[in-house]
Amino acid sequence: MTDATETETSPGNRGPVAPEAAARRRRWTLEVREYMPPLQTAAVIGCGLLAGLFFSALMLIAVGVRPADLLNEFVVSIFSSARNLRAVLEFAAPLTIVGLAAALAFKARFWNIGIEGQIIFGAIGATLIANLDVGPPGTRLLLMAAAAALAGMAWMALPLFLRLRLGINEIISTLLLNYIAFNFLLHLLYGPWKDPVTAFPNSKIYDDPVERLGNVGLGGVEVTSSVYLAAGLVLLGAWALGGARFGFLLRFVYANPRMAGAIGVNVALLTALAALASGALSGLAGFAISAGIDSRLTQSFFVGYGFSGILIGFLARNNPVAVVFFALLIAVLMVAGQTLQIFYQIPFAMVQLIQATIVICVAASEFFIRHRVHRVE
Repeated sequence: MTDATETETSPGNRGPVAPEAAARRRRWTLEVREYMPPLQTAAVIGCGLLAGLFFSALMLIAVGVRPADLLNEFVVSIFSSARNLRAVLEFAAPLTIVGLAAALAFKARFWNIGIEGQIIFGAIGATLIANLDVGPPGTRLLLMAAAAALAGMAWMALPLFLRLRLGINEIISTLLLNYIAFNFLLHLLYGPWKDPVTAFPNSKIYDDPVERLGNVGLGGVEVTSSVYLAAGLVLLGAWALGGARFGFLLRFVYANPRMAGAIGVNVALLTALAALASGALSGLAGFAISAGIDSRLTQSFFVGYGFSGILIGFLARNNPVAVVFFALLIAVLMVAGQTLQIFYQIPFAMVQLIQATIVICVAASEFFIRHRVHRVE
């Protein structure tokens, strides 16, 4: 009887193999992970975030920024200055809304890349109500918000129809519609909606306080009320995707659309509802930017929000609560990037590189969430 600790038989009956040689034959393989607990998932994403911050810090140090200044600009000055904290929250509000828009569409496997176009038309709808002075002053903001949501939904209706009826990929159609929306915006601002006072290519300034989102107190900081709009939409989105039947059915559609259709789920209807709601949210984001930050319609108000929303929805893994965290992260990067440009003469390209590095590192953590290393004997 052979002792199991002594030898192993090699292939081809060539004789015994020492345990050390057998151990060397063991190899590591990559396999798809079936499930990762939420806390472990959060830890992996946190490690990706720390890695992105580390590499970004190395790049800034390499161009001459001292480590102490990095800590001051990214942490101390952001959270100790009421002005900077207000700027972060004002940026984070529309970013949260567009992140929710992306997450909702992605949950239905509708790849909405045209968020910028829907933001533009949402702001156009709100500005139309403001220019025409529709309704009594007390309801003007509500009418502007409703018009923005309807305009964003209407701009989403065309790619939705092309996807459901003609099978045209929505990535292409929504992306190309961004250019149409932008050129229509330029037509309005250089034409009938040009500011009659300054003749600059932007709309007339909204009436205060009838057509502007006013400031409210939040923890001792004066912020625009769009923060509360974003918070309400997050709660609504968390309920719709987590507790309502709509969200329960969307999980089937996201996991396997064909199987969902086979068990009786109306996949087309759910996709349409999710896509139209995504367009409405994007339109509301346009309203939040124009009425809450710029107080008018400008030709570049939407820049950076559309694709940031797509990144936020992806990084948050379509989770409405996680959307808030990543929206705040992107907002902090925006505010800190502006400070680096002004006080340290860091070029805008370097700021974009830092933002991209952090996003790539966080996105790379998705690989470790979906896969694990397994040792094969």
